[in-house]
Amino acid sequence: MGVGAIVAAPEARGDNKRLNRAVIQNVYTIQQQAGCTTKIMDHPQLRLAAQWHANDVLRNRNVNHDIGSDGSTPQDRANAAGFRGRVAQTVAINPALAINNMDVLRQWYFNPATLSIIQDCAHTAIGVWSENSWDRSVLVAVYGQPE
Repeated sequence: MGVGAIVAAPEARGDNKRLNRAVIQNVYTIQQQAGCTTKIMDHPQLRLAAQWHANDVLRNRNVNHDIGSDGSTPQDRANAAGFRGRVAQTVAINPALAINNMDVLRQWYFNPATLSIIQDCAHTAIGVWSENSWDRSVLVAVYGQPE
C-alpha cells in the first residue's frame, strides 16, 4: 500500500517589480511624445490603490475596469490610500499566466480613451501594480494630479 500526499499547487506569483517599472517608463515616454515636459513619478499611495484594484480584478472575474466589486471608483481607492488630488485609471487584462509591458501597451495605446489618460500631462504621479494567476494576469495603473 502506498502513501499518498495531497499537495496544493502553489499560487502563481512572480516578481512584477520590473514589469511595473517598465510600464511607468513606457507611460513617461508616451507623455514625452505627446509634448509633456514633466516626468511622471512613481507614487506609493497610488501604487497601493492600484494594488487593491489589481487584486480585486484578479479574484472577481466580473470586475474589469474602473468600478471595484465593492462599488469603489479609482478616486475612492486613491482617497482611501491617502492620495490627495484627482485620479484616472487604466487596466490591462491578459487571459494567461503572464503579461508583459508590450501586451499592456497594445491594449492601451490603440484605445483612444486609455491613450488620452496616459497622454494627459496633468498626470504627474502614477502607481502601477500587477497580479497573476494561472489563467489571468492583471495590471492596473492609477494616474494622479496631486493637489
